[in-house]
Amino acid sequence: MARSPRTSASSPTIFDVAQRAGVSQMTVSRVINGRHNVSAETRQKVNDIIKALGYAPNPAARSLAGADRLRVGLLYSNPSAFFLSEFLVGGFSTASRDDVQLVIEQCEDEGKTDEKILVQRLLAKEVDGAILPPPLCESPVVLAAFAEAGVPLVTIASGHPAPGVMSVGIDDQAAARAMTRHLIALGHRRIGFVKGSPRLLASAERLAGYEGALAEAGIKPDPALIVEGEFTYRSGLDAAEELLALDERPSAIFASNDDMAAAAIAVAHGDRLDVPGDLTVVGFDDTGFATSIWPGLTTIRQPIGEMAHTALAMLARQLRNGKGKGRHEPEHRLLDFTLIRRQSDAPPRRQSRRR
Repeated sequence: MARSPRTSASSPTIFDVAQRAGVSQMTVSRVINGRHNVSAETRQKVNDIIKALGYAPNPAARSLAGADRLRVGLLYSNPSAFFLSEFLVGGFSTASRDDVQLVIEQCEDEGKTDEKILVQRLLAKEVDGAILPPPLCESPVVLAAFAEAGVPLVTIASGHPAPGVMSVGIDDQAAARAMTRHLIALGHRRIGFVKGSPRLLASAERLAGYEGALAEAGIKPDPALIVEGEFTYRSGLDAAEELLALDERPSAIFASNDDMAAAAIAVAHGDRLDVPGDLTVVGFDDTGFATSIWPGLTTIRQPIGEMAHTALAMLARQLRNGKGKGRHEPEHRLLDFTLIRRQSDAPPRRQSRRR
């Protein structure tokens, strides 16, 4: 016969509270420990039952079911598999070290999936906080849903941090300006630019950095050299084809991420252009794409794994140390970027007329 969790003569246990309230023992533990991610109605019900039963939490009960372990949600929808893989590697290594359980939800079809339902699904798993990599880091629906639930967030690589939300990123505008200055220093004057997704503020920041560097050098921007992209390989193919079809094609292409830069190199090879002899191509992020293609890609290194590590560490620190101590100003961390030179850039050596 299965043993009852307690005899009638014993003191009430956390099991009794959970059973009477119709919730899990973890939920009771969260109420006891003052965790925020329990509805007011459930919190009141659990507290009333605790009082009615005369339940007195002890240290063992407080640590039941890993109550000290944090549950952090990760809601993602990123078109770059390389970006996502590096982000997850950085996140998983930190989660293991800091006793954090990652709870992952994927937004499979951005723009067609009800993002609020995804947030609610994540919240139903009793997460203590969440991290949002791009592009969901700037979704008004997602940000509002987490704010309404009172769940702390860290956004990753957002062009402008949302009010009241912690963030980790780099200075996208300064990074794009540094890359454009590098191309100008090599002697390039007709520099094509492939924009990122218009839904992300970071895309506008990178464009501003490109245009700012041109202005510093006294180079008048040519609207024909600025084309749309979506941070996907497919969009990079379309953008490069558009740029290389110009009567006076660019001598260099600066793509807003490595996926699109790799696509530009593929188009150049298809047109029998030598990279970098006929065309310099540079990217942004320094993901696995940068070293898995030929020639190796000159790019801006955005420390993706380090951003995931920093975000989780910030969130864990706030959740473990900030409870019950009033409101805190959100922490914003800017990490260093690095311009990484490989084999895809060189001074322009040939005329840029279309063949």
